[in-house]
Amino acid sequence: MKKTTGILMSAALMISMAACGNAAAPEGPAGAEPAQTKAAAPKKILVAYYSYSGNTQAVAQQIAKATGGTLFEITTDHQYPEAYNAMTAQAKKEIQAGFKPELTSKPENWADYDMVFVGSPNWWGTYAPAVSAFLAAYDFKGKTVVPFFTHGGGGMQNCERDMKKQLAGVTFGTAMTFPGRSSGANEKTLAAWLTQLGAAK
Repeated sequence: MKKTTGILMSAALMISMAACGNAAAPEGPAGAEPAQTKAAAPKKILVAYYSYSGNTQAVAQQIAKATGGTLFEITTDHQYPEAYNAMTAQAKKEIQAGFKPELTSKPENWADYDMVFVGSPNWWGTYAPAVSAFLAAYDFKGKTVVPFFTHGGGGMQNCERDMKKQLAGVTFGTAMTFPGRSSGANEKTLAAWLTQLGAAK
């Protein structure tokens, strides 16, 4: 009798322990899947540019198409002579004087953009006064600025350095230069650059 009682008590204890073990198991709906990490939101991109002859515009259009960004032309109330030599002479004086023309265009929803491409022709080793005016007009903090420049053989020169100086403390992506031509940038070069920036769509 005592032996039978002991066996029954042992069985009851085992059932009780099993019940406690089941109660400690986490609860959740049947077939529930593990929580997944939310993907980062895609960058919202603005492609801002100033173009005198159309070369910088051609590259800007390519960038906007490849990134899905919004194309924005920087325009001013300022005019340049059609004659090339007269134009370059005027631009040189303006750059030396730190001239900033009055802007006549404004990007919509400025605060929404995470990355801003800023394009300009290389004039006298730096960027055009219209671009200087654009940089001075907006707050770039919290955005990544990506400069790009077109040139007739001068390359980067002081373009990137001067832009970083004007926008001190702002985050910059890798700058790029492209030979000035109406057909725009080399597609492979452009694609590799945008991929490196994480901006290609």
